[in-house]
Amino acid sequence: MTRKTPILLGLILPVLVLILWQLASLLELVNPMLFPSPISIFKAFYSMLLSGELLHHLRISVVRAALGFVIGGGLGLLIGMLVGMFSRVEQLLDPTVQMLRTVPLLAITPLFILWFGFGELSKVLLIAMGAFFPLYVNAFLGVRNVDAKFFDVARVLEFSRYKQFTKLIIPAAMPQVLLGLRLSLSTAWLCLVVAELMGADQGIGYLIQDARSFMRTGVVFVGIFIFALVGKLSDSLVKILERRLLSWRDSYKG
Repeated sequence: MTRKTPILLGLILPVLVLILWQLASLLELVNPMLFPSPISIFKAFYSMLLSGELLHHLRISVVRAALGFVIGGGLGLLIGMLVGMFSRVEQLLDPTVQMLRTVPLLAITPLFILWFGFGELSKVLLIAMGAFFPLYVNAFLGVRNVDAKFFDVARVLEFSRYKQFTKLIIPAAMPQVLLGLRLSLSTAWLCLVVAELMGADQGIGYLIQDARSFMRTGVVFVGIFIFALVGKLSDSLVKILERRLLSWRDSYKG
């Protein structure tokens, strides 16, 4: 099986859906105002690309998502590692973090607007909060799932705390941490949608909201497809990272 085979197999279902969708549009089986044909959606995408409108809004959305992910994901990774390594830190922080994790993000959104207004800060912090918890939980579990026998060996070899962390904990926890990274990225994109729909004047979410107000359904679909493509691209980048960092694993491939 060549490298292109998985990509081609993954394209079968989306292409089939697009073909059936186009046929349904040509046969007038669907309302063009609610379900514009894929060709008309592509025309809307092409015109927005030529005008620069799409790239402008996409750049702003990517910057927002990246800032929120770096802040929230970075703190989640750091605190998750500390909580996993030190039981006293777990007793101090974990109950509060777990309590906050169960609060729906939409319930907190009005507070963020009241505290920080409709500006960039509230949006970035909302994305950061969503990105925090997946990496926190998975970093914590990754450390706690390290076999205790490894620590016994490390003590016999007289590893320092730093050497235990770099040579033992990080490699052993890496599969769980990378899973958290994927979940955190996807959550960051979901929170970006919420953040931009709640009162933005720029970004892909704003583009969708504005197009909905004027019944420009094709532009709404363009925005949705952009979110899907960028989300899939970021997930694929993490999968490439997984293959390189976890090449030592001999796991079941299906």
